[in-house]
Amino acid sequence: MTSAVLPSSHPLVDGRTAASPLVTALRGGKPAHRPIWFMRQAGRSLPEYMEARAGTGMLEACLTPGLASEITLQPVRRYGVDAAIFFSDIVVPMKIAGVDVDIKAGVGPVFGRPIRTMADIEALPDLGVAGDRGVFDAGLDAVRAAVRLTVDELGPTPLIGFAGAPFTLAAYMVDGRPSRDHLGARELMHTSPEVWQALVSWTARAAGLFLRAQVVAGASAVQLFDSWAGSLSQADYVRHCAGGSRAALTAVADMDIPRIHFAANAGHLLNDLGAAGATALGVDYRTPLDEAARLTGGAYALQGNIDPAMLAAPIDALTRHVQDVLDRGSEARGHVVNLGHGMPPHANPDVVKRIVDLVHERG
Repeated sequence: MTSAVLPSSHPLVDGRTAASPLVTALRGGKPAHRPIWFMRQAGRSLPEYMEARAGTGMLEACLTPGLASEITLQPVRRYGVDAAIFFSDIVVPMKIAGVDVDIKAGVGPVFGRPIRTMADIEALPDLGVAGDRGVFDAGLDAVRAAVRLTVDELGPTPLIGFAGAPFTLAAYMVDGRPSRDHLGARELMHTSPEVWQALVSWTARAAGLFLRAQVVAGASAVQLFDSWAGSLSQADYVRHCAGGSRAALTAVADMDIPRIHFAANAGHLLNDLGAAGATALGVDYRTPLDEAARLTGGAYALQGNIDPAMLAAPIDALTRHVQDVLDRGSEARGHVVNLGHGMPPHANPDVVKRIVDLVHERG
């Protein structure tokens, strides 16, 4: 049953995507074939992406509706995957809000200044509420437009909305740039827990409003992506971070759509990631899918988990690996094939297409 919150033109309401292999699997069903898509399928591994984005900065591309839509569609055309993932970046909500952030080539997200005190947090822009036509909501119009353009082209293929998880967003903001061990963020959560929680609350609200805008505009599922949660102990994740993810996912929970929660290197957190409001769990390549199904008691559909390194392996070895993922994934309540992390930038598109065809034939 689809929530009445969604507009009548939404693909889940008008029937375009409701019975798609992706939505069926994410809801615990068994579609005619195992659905497959890839994290970071739109991007540097595709020559058409490099051509489309030539001369355009990353964040500018994300906020240019026609370009963001075109990039989102490219891997669907080339590979025949069962879902598109909205082309964006985890810091786009911050950029829309007016935070001083840019993506530096070879570095990643870089903030004008780190956020480490309560005064810093109080100086962050007011995000308002969904639909209030404040600065943040109005800034989301470019995102809504890109989603609508994309959904119109996709037809029965679902679009997955995307946002970075509050812990990863907060960690970047504390350090001001990417960090190997996120020590600054981990120190702040212990030395100034009230400051840390205030920052997580702000990033959770940004992520939740960002996800909601994509869903109302036409996304048929969402994924909350936590790049760095695996660096935390289970106790620290539950105490200091899970509430942020729960708040972000709750922002779309009233719309009855599949909600995927993925964190890298986080096999020890699977049940906690689920308890934060997910209906499906992304599993990275370190945890076998049958083990993940046992650990979570079959409570969630699972997504994953081809090892990205195997894309460079001999074809026989890659075929055996994909078959193993299919076999283990069959133990899950529902299974969506994906990589166990993002697409490598040097991935061979011909190999990626071979994987899609293999999954459709054998899955």
